[in-house]
Amino acid sequence: MAIPTVTLPSGDELPTVGVGTWNLEGEAVRDPVRTALDAGYTHVDTAEGYFNESEIGAVLDEYDREDVFLTSKILPKHLAYESVVEACEASLDRLGTDYLDLYLVHWPNPAISIRETMDAMAHLHEEGLVKNVGVSNFSAYQLSAAQHVSDVPIAVNQIEFHPWFQRPDLLDYCRQTDTVVEAAAPLARTEVFEDDVVQELAEEHEKSPAQIILKWATERDVVVLPRSSSPDHVRENLDLFSWDLPADALERLDDCDRNYPVYDTPANDWSDDVYGISR
Repeated sequence: MAIPTVTLPSGDELPTVGVGTWNLEGEAVRDPVRTALDAGYTHVDTAEGYFNESEIGAVLDEYDREDVFLTSKILPKHLAYESVVEACEASLDRLGTDYLDLYLVHWPNPAISIRETMDAMAHLHEEGLVKNVGVSNFSAYQLSAAQHVSDVPIAVNQIEFHPWFQRPDLLDYCRQTDTVVEAAAPLARTEVFEDDVVQELAEEHEKSPAQIILKWATERDVVVLPRSSSPDHVRENLDLFSWDLPADALERLDDCDRNYPVYDTPANDWSDDVYGISR
């Protein structure tokens, strides 16, 4: 079965389910990505901060590049103009490709002008190195500022989103501005599996908790990027479109919101070696 897609401002089609690769480093990422592509995934999400681009590139070399929608992200410490360009070129080299289908600012960096960052992203777009530009972990305020100064459409905002952290105001703003929402950590790093409603719906519909959660998100027009190292789970996470969840089940999951993030907490650790910023 073909994976449904959403159309980006460029006209490119973004598959609504992708394989996430966070926290899968080195050889540990090869098998899940290969399993995903063999199972029918056509969307792979990575980042320079995941330290797995070279391994993903080696796997992609076994497949037709044109059949894969490939996303990477730039670290907040690299958001100055020249650093953006250099980081993108380095990611392309590690991934063994001439272009990215989508390039995201991984986290906002208030110490660097968003205008400078978006000017560099526009340059990458003009040079054909990046087909689509987006952001990740941006609030509505941060997204609106980026949109205001960007010369290229901001196609995507990849954010933490799951039944316990639904962020309706942010989703509303993204939809008002035709910004596609992608769910990072759509399974709340498995924490939400223990939710009573998720458990009950999984039993009632004879599906896994992950399938119930991912189905709910896609029904709410959110692109999901589940990550798993288990081949069976990788395949299972794609099986979302041959069955339905009734409206009352979706509404029960809507009511699970606790405003509970598993990673996007109100304050960031700016001293983190990977995701922090220099003094």
